Amino acid sequence: MIKVIGAKGKIKNIDDFLEKICCFAKKNNLMIQAFDAELVFSKNHILSAVEHALRAISRKTNTTNSLEKEIILYASGERQLKLAIPKVGVKLRNEKIVFVLVNNKNSLISNNMIKDFLETLCLVRDDKVIQGNENTLRRFGIKENEIKTVMKTKYENLILEKVAMVDIIK
Repeated sequence: MIKVIGAKGKIKNIDDFLEKICCFAKKNNLMIQAFDAELVFSKNHILSAVEHALRAISRKTNTTNSLEKEIILYASGERQLKLAIPKVGVKLRNEKIVFVLVNNKNSLISNNMIKDFLETLCLVRDDKVIQGNENTLRRFGIKENEIKTVMKTKYENLILEKVAMVDIIK
Protein backbone atom coordinates (compact mmCIF):
# COMPACT_ATOMS: atom_id res chain seq x y z
CA MET A 1 0.00 0.00 0.00
CA ILE A 2 1.17 3.52 -0.83
CA LYS A 3 -0.03 6.73 0.83
CA VAL A 4 0.92 10.26 -0.13
CA ILE A 5 0.15 12.88 2.52
CA GLY A 6 0.80 16.57 3.01
CA ALA A 7 1.63 18.29 6.28
CA LYS A 8 2.43 21.68 7.76
CA GLY A 9 4.68 22.64 10.63
CA LYS A 10 8.20 23.76 11.43
CA ILE A 11 11.31 21.62 11.25
CA LYS A 12 13.41 22.78 14.20
CA ASN A 13 16.31 20.37 13.73
CA ILE A 14 16.70 18.54 10.43
CA ASP A 15 18.78 15.66 11.88
CA ASP A 16 16.25 15.00 14.65
CA PHE A 17 13.41 15.26 12.14
CA LEU A 18 14.97 12.69 9.81
CA GLU A 19 15.86 10.41 12.74
CA LYS A 20 12.23 10.45 13.94
CA ILE A 21 11.07 9.52 10.45
CA CYS A 22 13.57 6.66 10.31
CA CYS A 23 12.58 5.34 13.76
CA PHE A 24 8.86 5.50 12.98
CA ALA A 25 9.42 3.73 9.67
CA LYS A 26 11.40 0.91 11.29
CA LYS A 27 8.94 0.54 14.15
CA ASN A 28 6.00 0.25 11.74
CA ASN A 29 7.77 -1.67 8.97
CA LEU A 30 7.31 1.18 6.49
CA MET A 31 9.40 3.00 3.96
CA ILE A 32 8.93 6.75 4.36
CA GLN A 33 10.35 9.50 2.20
CA ALA A 34 9.85 13.23 2.81
CA PHE A 35 9.81 15.99 0.20
CA ASP A 36 9.80 19.76 0.11
CA ALA A 37 6.16 20.42 -0.85
CA GLU A 38 7.20 23.45 -2.89
CA LEU A 39 8.71 21.01 -5.45
CA VAL A 40 5.87 18.48 -5.51
CA PHE A 41 3.23 19.10 -8.14
CA SER A 42 0.66 16.45 -7.19
CA LYS A 43 0.02 13.05 -5.66
CA ASN A 44 0.49 11.60 -9.15
CA HIS A 45 3.99 13.14 -9.22
CA ILE A 46 5.00 11.15 -6.12
CA LEU A 47 3.07 7.99 -7.06
CA SER A 48 4.79 7.98 -10.44
CA ALA A 49 8.18 8.31 -8.74
CA VAL A 50 7.34 5.37 -6.46
CA GLU A 51 6.17 3.22 -9.38
CA HIS A 52 9.32 3.98 -11.38
CA ALA A 53 11.54 3.27 -8.36
CA LEU A 54 9.82 -0.04 -7.60
CA ARG A 55 10.11 -1.04 -11.26
CA ALA A 56 13.81 -0.13 -11.35
CA ILE A 57 14.47 -2.22 -8.25
CA SER A 58 12.52 -5.21 -9.56
CA ARG A 59 14.38 -5.01 -12.89
CA LYS A 60 17.70 -4.43 -11.11
CA THR A 61 18.23 -1.16 -12.97
CA ASN A 62 18.25 0.91 -9.78
CA THR A 63 21.22 3.18 -9.17
CA THR A 64 20.86 3.48 -5.40
CA ASN A 65 20.81 0.94 -2.59
CA SER A 66 17.36 1.74 -1.17
CA LEU A 67 13.80 2.40 -2.23
CA GLU A 68 13.82 5.74 -0.40
CA LYS A 69 16.80 7.00 -2.38
CA GLU A 70 15.49 5.64 -5.66
CA ILE A 71 12.16 7.43 -5.10
CA ILE A 72 13.88 10.76 -4.45
CA LEU A 73 15.83 10.40 -7.71
CA TYR A 74 12.67 9.90 -9.71
CA ALA A 75 10.68 12.56 -7.84
CA SER A 76 13.45 15.08 -8.52
CA GLY A 77 13.91 14.20 -12.18
CA GLU A 78 17.64 13.87 -11.46
CA ARG A 79 20.00 10.93 -11.81
CA GLN A 80 22.33 11.76 -8.93
CA LEU A 81 21.49 11.96 -5.24
CA LYS A 82 23.81 14.93 -4.80
CA LEU A 83 21.41 16.87 -7.05
CA ALA A 84 18.15 15.18 -6.07
CA ILE A 85 18.30 15.64 -2.30
CA PRO A 86 18.97 19.40 -2.31
CA LYS A 87 16.32 19.84 -4.98
CA VAL A 88 13.30 18.00 -3.51
CA GLY A 89 14.44 16.84 -0.08
CA VAL A 90 13.21 18.46 3.12
CA LYS A 91 15.16 21.42 4.44
CA LEU A 92 15.24 23.25 7.75
CA ARG A 93 13.20 26.14 6.35
CA ASN A 94 10.36 23.90 5.10
CA GLU A 95 6.94 24.42 6.61
CA LYS A 96 5.11 22.39 3.97
CA ILE A 97 6.12 18.78 3.59
CA VAL A 98 4.93 15.87 1.50
CA PHE A 99 5.47 12.29 2.66
CA VAL A 100 5.12 9.01 0.87
CA LEU A 101 4.60 5.94 3.03
CA VAL A 102 5.04 2.51 1.48
CA ASN A 103 4.10 -0.71 3.23
CA ASN A 104 5.76 -3.76 1.70
CA LYS A 105 3.19 -6.16 3.08
CA ASN A 106 0.19 -4.58 1.33
CA SER A 107 -1.41 -4.15 4.74
CA LEU A 108 -3.34 -1.05 5.65
CA ILE A 109 -1.65 2.22 6.47
CA SER A 110 -4.38 3.48 8.76
CA ASN A 111 -5.42 7.04 9.46
CA ASN A 112 -4.43 6.44 13.09
CA MET A 113 -0.93 5.42 11.99
CA ILE A 114 -0.66 8.59 9.90
CA LYS A 115 -1.94 10.67 12.80
CA ASP A 116 0.65 9.12 15.15
CA PHE A 117 3.39 9.71 12.59
CA LEU A 118 2.55 13.39 12.17
CA GLU A 119 2.23 13.86 15.94
CA THR A 120 5.70 12.34 16.35
CA LEU A 121 6.99 15.08 14.04
CA CYS A 122 4.80 17.85 15.55
CA LEU A 123 3.10 18.38 12.19
CA VAL A 124 -0.52 18.83 11.14
CA ARG A 125 -1.94 17.03 8.13
CA ASP A 126 -2.76 19.29 5.22
CA ASP A 127 -3.07 17.61 1.84
CA LYS A 128 -3.56 21.01 0.18
CA VAL A 129 0.24 21.43 0.20
CA ILE A 130 0.38 18.77 -2.54
CA GLN A 131 -1.24 21.06 -5.11
CA GLY A 132 1.39 22.52 -7.40
CA ASN A 133 1.10 25.38 -9.84
CA GLU A 134 3.13 27.25 -12.44
CA ASN A 135 5.61 28.37 -9.76
CA THR A 136 6.16 24.73 -8.77
CA LEU A 137 7.18 24.02 -12.35
CA ARG A 138 9.66 26.91 -12.35
CA ARG A 139 11.17 25.86 -8.99
CA PHE A 140 11.47 22.35 -10.39
CA GLY A 141 13.59 23.70 -13.24
CA ILE A 142 11.10 23.56 -16.07
CA LYS A 143 11.86 26.36 -18.50
CA GLU A 144 9.40 29.09 -19.38
CA ASN A 145 9.26 28.01 -23.04
CA GLU A 146 8.32 24.47 -21.94
CA ILE A 147 5.56 25.79 -19.67
CA LYS A 148 4.14 27.90 -22.48
CA THR A 149 3.83 24.86 -24.77
CA VAL A 150 1.01 23.30 -22.72
CA MET A 151 -2.34 24.35 -21.30
CA LYS A 152 -2.59 24.74 -17.51
CA THR A 153 -4.58 21.51 -17.33
CA LYS A 154 -1.49 19.71 -18.68
CA TYR A 155 1.12 21.19 -16.30
CA GLU A 156 1.24 17.96 -14.33
CA ASN A 157 2.38 16.16 -17.49
CA LEU A 158 5.54 18.29 -17.58
CA ILE A 159 6.54 16.97 -14.15
CA LEU A 160 5.53 13.40 -14.97
CA GLU A 161 7.70 13.60 -18.08
CA LYS A 162 10.70 14.63 -15.94
CA VAL A 163 10.06 11.66 -13.64
CA ALA A 164 9.92 9.28 -16.59
CA MET A 165 13.06 10.79 -18.12
CA VAL A 166 15.15 9.53 -15.19
CA ASP A 167 15.03 6.06 -16.76
CA ILE A 168 16.61 7.49 -19.90
CA ILE A 169 19.28 9.64 -18.23
CA LYS A 170 20.41 6.91 -15.78
